[in-house]
Amino acid sequence: MNSNFSKAKILIVGGAGFVGSNLAHMLVREGPEKLVIVDNLLSSDVVNLPEHEAVEFIFGSITSEQVLRQLPDDLDYVWHLSCYHGNQSSIHDPLADHENNTLTTLKLFDHLKGCKSLKKVVYAAAGCAVAEKTYDEAEATREDAPISLFHDSPYSISKIIGELYGNYYFQQYGFPFVKARFQNVYGPREILGAGRWRGTAHTVWRNVTPTLIFKSLMGEALPLDNAGNASRDFIFVEDMARGLMAAASHGEPGGVYNLASGRETTIRELAETINAITGNKTPVDLKPARDWDRSGRRFGDPAKSREKLGFSADVEIHDGLERTIAWTHDNLPEIRRCMAQHRQFLPDVQKYLE
Repeated sequence: MNSNFSKAKILIVGGAGFVGSNLAHMLVREGPEKLVIVDNLLSSDVVNLPEHEAVEFIFGSITSEQVLRQLPDDLDYVWHLSCYHGNQSSIHDPLADHENNTLTTLKLFDHLKGCKSLKKVVYAAAGCAVAEKTYDEAEATREDAPISLFHDSPYSISKIIGELYGNYYFQQYGFPFVKARFQNVYGPREILGAGRWRGTAHTVWRNVTPTLIFKSLMGEALPLDNAGNASRDFIFVEDMARGLMAAASHGEPGGVYNLASGRETTIRELAETINAITGNKTPVDLKPARDWDRSGRRFGDPAKSREKLGFSADVEIHDGLERTIAWTHDNLPEIRRCMAQHRQFLPDVQKYLE
């Protein structure tokens, strides 16, 4: 048990989501006095919430004054993980991205700026927002990488703005703000179709890993943008949750840390590994690059987190994929229930419901 979180009062904004719920399940094992979860269920589902006497769920957006008034005024730790998921949805509706990414951050930080009990506020920053845009050989992105003024999506822009607001409140008020830069997280509790319709097919087909796993289990050809030549840094969600806890325990206020595996994996390699585990023999479907995405290859440098936080990603990708595939197989009824919410907008999902 981590004594930092035992008997603590904790808030997770976005705690019903994929990463937030895994963090919540891990934190309840630490024996907190109270764990408040705020989520508007825009891209998440209540099935993810832990059942525990310390957990209080508040339904709504953290931009709501009514929600803010319900928060304890003596919080110890806060994780701000809510977002408008993800790049494609933000491109479709930049105003919704602003409301659910940028305003959430500003309202939360401004509300918390005078909280004297706060030990740490950990913000889910985005590694993609600082990674070099390249299809050539990539180098591991360090925390001090230069930040461009040109971005591929409103999501990426809003994540950088969140860092800037946090830096401002840290500098102006001594706000104990820590930036945890995410790489591509995968694992159990990422439910295809979770939440409300957000205007595009990516409401159902979320990130690459759960999409490929589901289609592989269905025996389909896995669609590979840019012929699968793009690469990412894949980190298992339980490793990510441990990294977020390490950032809260050991992160320096004002500091920034990559939560990364440090290993580059192409999407083609990811797909082939998934098919090998599921036994799917259908050839992959090679597609052109997405017209908006210029960051073909990237991965994070975990050296600083290893040295300063004592954190390293332990789960190898093959083991993590095996566990995620097993979870997906066991939870197909819940996944289909969430997908079914959107069949009026996306009729193609009907074939997966029969």
